[in-house]
Amino acid sequence: MKPTILLAATTSLATAAPYFVLTGDSTTAVNGGWGDGFLSFLQGGAAGWNTAKSGATTASFRAQGLWDGAVRRVREKVGEYKPVFVTIQFGHNDQKEAAGISLDQFQRNLEDMVREVAGAGGVPSPSQKSTILTPKDDYYQILITSLTRRTFSGGSVVRNLENERQRTIAAAAAAGAQYLDLNAKSTDYINAVGDADGRRYDLAQGDRTHLNKAAEVVFGRMVADLLLEKKGELRAFLRDNSTISDAIRDGRFVI
Repeated sequence: MKPTILLAATTSLATAAPYFVLTGDSTTAVNGGWGDGFLSFLQGGAAGWNTAKSGATTASFRAQGLWDGAVRRVREKVGEYKPVFVTIQFGHNDQKEAAGISLDQFQRNLEDMVREVAGAGGVPSPSQKSTILTPKDDYYQILITSLTRRTFSGGSVVRNLENERQRTIAAAAAAGAQYLDLNAKSTDYINAVGDADGRRYDLAQGDRTHLNKAAEVVFGRMVADLLLEKKGELRAFLRDNSTISDAIRDGRFVI
């Protein structure tokens, strides 16, 4: 499946609107992830590219050349758009035994990704030399904790991505990136709506990981709202949907 590229209407060749490069696994990718749902809310000249890939780990995404492509896109878009955001969300496949990726390596891989984005358009923080890189006004790296699975046990969501959540947050702190805690937010929301309604988001019967088309929009909205909590100045570039946002906030099922 080819990556999704979404372009909102622009008024000039150069724009002060943001550009989003989405990287990650199937829970961000087209046909099952939140990425296209998020991109559907862009407006005001904002644009984006969903290059996430089903089955990807922090290692395979690099080995298959997808990470290099994402970094190239940052170099291309810095200057044309302002700012450029790179979202990085992995964990679902990294945690599998077959991947052979320890939690320490998972965290290091995320930190390397953050720093390489900075190298594509930024400079090291003077106080930390080459160790910690700080966002410039023209680009931001945002780590995102893994979208929850919707598997229940004893009436609650099974928190089987908690280790990856904690390491993603730790990587953000170590590498000087911002993060969105999608894992916590999506877990709380699915707990609130319950097992039966949680199943209504499944891409296919029994698939408690991937999202159907309507659910892509719901969880894409969730990511948009998490981003706006930290960067409210982006509100002009993210179309409002109070029906979905209010339902998520109140823990009510919406589709």
